[in-house]
Amino acid sequence: MNRIQSGIHPMMKQRRVLAVFLALATPGMAAAQAAQTAILYKNPQCECCDAYAKVLERSGIPVTVKATSTLTALKREHGVPGPLQGCHTLLIDGYVVEGHVPVTQVKRLLTERPAIKGISLPGMPAGSPGMDGVKAEPFTIYEIGEGEPKIFARE
Repeated sequence: MNRIQSGIHPMMKQRRVLAVFLALATPGMAAAQAAQTAILYKNPQCECCDAYAKVLERSGIPVTVKATSTLTALKREHGVPGPLQGCHTLLIDGYVVEGHVPVTQVKRLLTERPAIKGISLPGMPAGSPGMDGVKAEPFTIYEIGEGEPKIFARE
């Protein structure tokens, strides 16, 4: 049977195979692209939060930034304990991402979908995404869940 009789041009078959391969080979990218809603809540005067939103957008995660004067209440509402609080709060696909968490860990969260509330990089560490300065030590990203905080990742 020639290509006219088969109804599918050989180049189209190659493209389909490549598309399937890429979808299987890059689950982190697929998860990030599947993100429906990402809303970053921040204090109105904070500029590093805007810089973090730009980092997320450059990595393929669209973000809506909302300034609020009730950030502390929002953190409490989403179960972020005081010691795990960061500069801003990102709500994405049913998870809370607190502070300047590296994008690789946000994508890991969205890919693995663990049974936790979210993840946090407490405070405002120098050299973290959206923050000025030089990274002085590995970042410790914590799970936000029930009980004592557990380490989600070190990066």
